[in-house]
Amino acid sequence: MGPKEDPAVTGLKKEIESLKQTLKAAQEAAADSTLENVCSGLNEVPRLRLQTKRMLKGHIHKVNSVHFAGDSRHLVSGSLDGKLIIWDTWTGNKVQIIPLRSSWVMTTAFSQSGNFVASGGMDNMATVYDLNNRDSSGVAKITRELAGYDGFLSCCRFVSDQKLVTGSGDMKICLWDLSNGKRIGEWFGHAGDVVSMSLKPDDSENVFVTGSVDQSAKLWDLREKAAVQTFWGHSADVNSVCFHPSSLAFCSASEDKTARLFDLRSDQQVSQYVNPGGGGGGSVENSTGGFTSSGLSKSGRYLFAGCDDSNIHMWDTLKGIHTGTLGGHENRVTSISVADNGIALASCSWDQNIRVWVC
Repeated sequence: MGPKEDPAVTGLKKEIESLKQTLKAAQEAAADSTLENVCSGLNEVPRLRLQTKRMLKGHIHKVNSVHFAGDSRHLVSGSLDGKLIIWDTWTGNKVQIIPLRSSWVMTTAFSQSGNFVASGGMDNMATVYDLNNRDSSGVAKITRELAGYDGFLSCCRFVSDQKLVTGSGDMKICLWDLSNGKRIGEWFGHAGDVVSMSLKPDDSENVFVTGSVDQSAKLWDLREKAAVQTFWGHSADVNSVCFHPSSLAFCSASEDKTARLFDLRSDQQVSQYVNPGGGGGGSVENSTGGFTSSGLSKSGRYLFAGCDDSNIHMWDTLKGIHTGTLGGHENRVTSISVADNGIALASCSWDQNIRVWVC
């Protein structure tokens, strides 16, 4: 039997839930149409015929994270085998193999310039490597070890070569100056682990969105002291968020077996996407698994979501139509990354493999 909850805490939780329902009702009252209705006159997009162009094999344990560099060619992957691998996705070759001090890696990030990669996980630390500066054995040197977390490091992204923003299991978001290894900003707001983040495409120096196990997504501005907007709707962990290329919206993917589109201007959800697997015809109850990761095409018209069912599901974001499934992985898809130029999608899985998909 667990500890008895404080009546005051119970009362506050009920009050919070009541406020959430009040806000939801007000939003629904202000919504005079749906995105699907507004876009009903649009032609359906073609079904993407994505195929595995490269199968990247080299890890010997579950692969938890992949992320493209800004050149849309090089990719970093992190695995529980205790290795980061830098890949040339055009040739399928390994460029570098970086041994980690802790094998429990949960996140990886490639800087836009391609000069640095970062990783972190159950070691409660973000580690940054300089790919252009190697030791005598040819391994990229560690430039910074960023400590000071009270929980695992679950997500990170390079704002620039000199700045890194991180999210962790202690519900904290930190901004780091990599030139001196100092923390220059700290934000709280989530009531659970911060597990995903995405930088705003047209203003990545300041604005980003996060997803959390507290079932919410939040919009942040590094110039503000608190979250700018909070988005509710999911009923389980928000495992992934990704900004829309327009910078006016973002998508989320959740353990509740749905992906969603949130609009920043209307401050609310405008569409929901459900895995139609299991013969459920789009029913959440009959979906075959929760979503672990998400990505958007360069146009923003296609949404991709990695799933527990070993597949990547695709939707037309405007019409809400499921447009296909990418099968090939043999276990849970853990992370996906869309190349900046829009011509490739990378995915990784607990099956130890990485796939690069192209039309």
